[in-house]
Amino acid sequence: MSDVSFEEYHLSDEINKALALLKYETPTEVQRKAIPLALENKDLVVKSQTGSGKTAAFGIPICDQVEWKEKKPQALILTPTRELAVQVREDMTNIGRFKRIKAISLYGKEPFAKQKEELQQKTHVVVGTPGRVIDHIERGTLLLDQIKYLIIDEADEMLNMGFIDEVEAIIKALPLTRVTMVFSATLPKDVENLCHQYMKDPIHIGVASTGVTTNSIEHFLIQVKEDEKMSLLKNVTVVENPDSCIIFCRTKEHVDTVFAELEAADYACERLHGGLEQEDRFAVMNGFKMGNFRYLVATDVAARGIDVDNVTLVINYDVPMEKESYVHRTGRTGRAGNKGKAITFSTPYEGKFMNAIEKYIDFELTKIEPPKQEDVDRGRAAFVEKISGRRVVHNNKTARVNKDIIKLHFSGGKKKKLRALDFVGTIANISGVTAEDIGIITIKDQLTYVDILNGKGSLVLQAMENLTIKGKKLKVSKAIK
Repeated sequence: MSDVSFEEYHLSDEINKALALLKYETPTEVQRKAIPLALENKDLVVKSQTGSGKTAAFGIPICDQVEWKEKKPQALILTPTRELAVQVREDMTNIGRFKRIKAISLYGKEPFAKQKEELQQKTHVVVGTPGRVIDHIERGTLLLDQIKYLIIDEADEMLNMGFIDEVEAIIKALPLTRVTMVFSATLPKDVENLCHQYMKDPIHIGVASTGVTTNSIEHFLIQVKEDEKMSLLKNVTVVENPDSCIIFCRTKEHVDTVFAELEAADYACERLHGGLEQEDRFAVMNGFKMGNFRYLVATDVAARGIDVDNVTLVINYDVPMEKESYVHRTGRTGRAGNKGKAITFSTPYEGKFMNAIEKYIDFELTKIEPPKQEDVDRGRAAFVEKISGRRVVHNNKTARVNKDIIKLHFSGGKKKKLRALDFVGTIANISGVTAEDIGIITIKDQLTYVDILNGKGSLVLQAMENLTIKGKKLKVSKAIK
């Protein structure tokens, strides 16, 4: 089974190049089962936990199959949260980077006009939350007649968040000839009904090695009184001394309290909950991915959309009230073949929730005693040394894919009647540069962004000082974003 490689799927050279840079070497179980069927355009219902590699399971075949020349969107991916929409868009962009696949995300709390402008560009893949996607459909800014793929990601969470009617309305607006794939950690009745109603003979795929199995994540339970939780948290973090850790709380008030306590104790930490502005939430997520801080205190809103491969420890400061949340929280660790650990603090009042969780996941958490004081004292020096240093991120996928890419900013766009072909024609004629070195081109009213691949950015930048595009002299600079 370990002998399987992505080469067996006969993907395009551009996709294989991206997969090599992303270090996707051996397909995960969900990828092995889903990719060959997706490449045959079969409808799929995939039951697979978060962290099992499911985004690539649909992302690889979609990026391989979409037609680059087609201007209108060909794939629509629905996600329950904004964070997940942004994460999936980034994954699709990385996988399709060298095929110049343009993916955009649509979600609320971001200006509609900005998204409308993006949709006017050539767009291959749209990732969005149901509410904002419906907005664009109703206003005629998201055109659906070329949609060949519909992906419903985290379908069970869509149901929990009350999006099922909106998802149904979107499905009804799509072409009947599309391929539909549903991915879900669990398959509640409503999700199954949706599949049977709107899919063509869907093939069901179940993935055994999920985020809740004990082979990649160790699950522990410590019983504690409510007023002793904070001192227990500090002792556990000293003894475990994780490279990176997410601490889950039930409410945003708890998040604020725990965050304030840890910050006062000099922990490198940040917080994430629904009460923060969307911009701040994205900034925190990016900071955690980049390794700017080691501890993230969060509500369940953050359990989706955090794709950090080296989270070594998850602490459930509060037992989740919904049994499914336990799976989504603990699935943040033990990702991408790494080992992980999940420690849950349970007060006497939370026993009934714990019973429901253990019944749901079908095994008992290993009960352990709180750390002994001598173990805390022994671990203190190493903890203090690590807490003052910046976390090293070994696996920033986007940075690896973008390493040899420079985005150039040109001071002209649609108002000067410029088209993508005009830029390609000029740049591909520069000595040492070919059309294969030109990535995604985004033309706005007054300016244009062009990605230059394969380390040729400086060469193009220098050459453009003496060149015109369609007879027009444009200012060219390295784009800030």
